[in-house]
Amino acid sequence: MKAIVQETYGSTEVLEFTDVDKPALGGGELLVRVHAAGVDPGVWHLMTGLPYLLRIMGFGLRVPKVRIRGSDLAGRVEAVGNDVTRFQPGDEVFGTCEGSFAEYACAREDKLASKPVNLTYEQAAAVPISAFTALQGLRDQGRVQPGQKVLIIGAAGGVGTFAVQLAKAFGAEVTGVCSTAKADLVRSIGADDVIDYTRDDFADGTRHYDLILDTAGNRSLSHLRRGLTPRGTLVIVGGEGDGRWFGGIDRLLRALILAPFLRHKLRGLFSTERQEDLQFLRQIIEDGKVAPVIDRTYPLNEVPEAIRYVHQGHARGKVVITV
Repeated sequence: MKAIVQETYGSTEVLEFTDVDKPALGGGELLVRVHAAGVDPGVWHLMTGLPYLLRIMGFGLRVPKVRIRGSDLAGRVEAVGNDVTRFQPGDEVFGTCEGSFAEYACAREDKLASKPVNLTYEQAAAVPISAFTALQGLRDQGRVQPGQKVLIIGAAGGVGTFAVQLAKAFGAEVTGVCSTAKADLVRSIGADDVIDYTRDDFADGTRHYDLILDTAGNRSLSHLRRGLTPRGTLVIVGGEGDGRWFGGIDRLLRALILAPFLRHKLRGLFSTERQEDLQFLRQIIEDGKVAPVIDRTYPLNEVPEAIRYVHQGHARGKVVITV
């Protein structure tokens, strides 16, 4: 089968479009014919091995532990392991796995759900990791409540577009922060208000929010806190920085250290891939309350270009690979 393979850490030049064997099927796994795969910012970090903390966390110290990149997928079940009970060949599924930038991938049964009936494969592949992050940031860490004022920083990105829609579905009053060119998109997915960060500062003292969800930003903690109500909550989702050891994670660590001494609630998020959350997202999508936003698609052999585009930070919503 064709796949995007990486044997060493580095820039997109280390990615090779080549032939490899189909993955071996385990007892609790499904072999999926991949029709589409999502691209998220984490792909760049796993490709480069930066920050170094990722390598220490088990992704491979000197070389990548997993040779094929990609995590989000949508496709059709080709075969099932002996222990699989919920799926059979021919079922349309979406979820996460290791190595989705390939024609076939193996995924654990508990990492997949039936594809939403109202989505294409491309749309379904855009959902899992970004929507997991938005959902867990708002509901689990932010504990969003109906009527609260919620600010989404990076509202036009992969996580942000899901966060705006989910916050509205939870009954919040939502303000999105984005650039001038993306303001119309953020309004179109339900934001009650939009702040253009090139012109206005959400923390200028005139507005305060019960919950701020900062998606992969680089603003200081003091700046973010100025936008909160006296007992508001800040949830930091990832972060981008130049440090080779911690990258943007150091900002999250500082927030956790400061949190016990402040009235503000400072929380960080490392999202997890949970079966119950995938089922929740499937249902809310089928109910028409949330829909993936896709910027553009690339064929499998153009994965390097897709990763470069996402890393530049200009994507409106998600970028998807078609297989």
